[in-house]
Amino acid sequence: MTSGVRTRVLVFAFLGLLTLFALLTVSLTTGEMRIPAGTALRALVGLGDGGDVLVVQQFRAPRSVAAIAGGAGLGVAGCVLQRLFRNPLASPDVMGVTGGASLGAVALLAAGASQTLIPLGALAGGLLSALLLGVFAWGSGLSVTRLVLTGLAVQAGLAAAVNLMIVRFPAELAGSALQWTTGSVYGRTWTEVWGAGGALLVALAAAFVLHRRLAVLDLGDDSAGALGLNTATARLQLLVLAVVLASLAASLAGPVTFVALAVPHIVRFLTGPPTAVSLALAGLTGAVLLLASDLVVQHLLPIEGLPVGAVTATLGAPWLLVLMFRQSSPVQRSHA
Repeated sequence: MTSGVRTRVLVFAFLGLLTLFALLTVSLTTGEMRIPAGTALRALVGLGDGGDVLVVQQFRAPRSVAAIAGGAGLGVAGCVLQRLFRNPLASPDVMGVTGGASLGAVALLAAGASQTLIPLGALAGGLLSALLLGVFAWGSGLSVTRLVLTGLAVQAGLAAAVNLMIVRFPAELAGSALQWTTGSVYGRTWTEVWGAGGALLVALAAAFVLHRRLAVLDLGDDSAGALGLNTATARLQLLVLAVVLASLAASLAGPVTFVALAVPHIVRFLTGPPTAVSLALAGLTGAVLLLASDLVVQHLLPIEGLPVGAVTATLGAPWLLVLMFRQSSPVQRSHA
């Protein structure tokens, strides 16, 4: 890493942390009851007026932490998938994680389970989609093209099952199901955050441990094989890890779109070629993006109760078009 790149990375990391702290402060202080920043930070550690402590610790902090952890997981998952498939359009949605997480959550809602258990259902559904994809991919020899096609098939099937269950829901449950399947961090509790968040930290640590294999795969399968790496096994491990990361993130924030797709591009544009540091920056960028989107939903839009996934999906459509145009530009120039 050259000195210029190192400087950009340090500046990016500093500004990202500063932005995240500022967004967290806004999240803890604003709402129906405004709380001064100093008072909110003291309430976060249990000091000050009991009412302030209740609002900050039990309502605002879990929602903010869920957005931060979920965004970090999605950012790293997207970074791993795009490097693994060497495709800038790769995302957990293509791998069927969104459909799996939605199916698990909606199935629990249909069974009348407590709202506290919904993230666990989302996690189980996401892991189920990962298992299905891994089994089919292993049988096909881990062809990249077949992996993508299999992921799309899994996603389509699971999404159809979700839509069928929602249609069959009683009216009072259909609204909750639709809100969750769009992506939301509303109403998160510390029980949900500590459970899924702790598992997410373990998965993030595993991503850094396996980064060396990802870096070797970046050289191409022939070069990776010459260096002694079993490329099929390494691809499967990294694929499962990325889907687990996205599943855990979905268990906290729902099947949020756009974040996993956009974050790797932002990091590459600002810091250059991918490294182990890029994974950390992807997590930081994802956390900032999802928390900022949730604040937009809470305070800047005139519609109350709008899920954060509505904002990220709205941003995702033009971003996807930009990516498609950028992908086609080199081809057009090469024929000029």
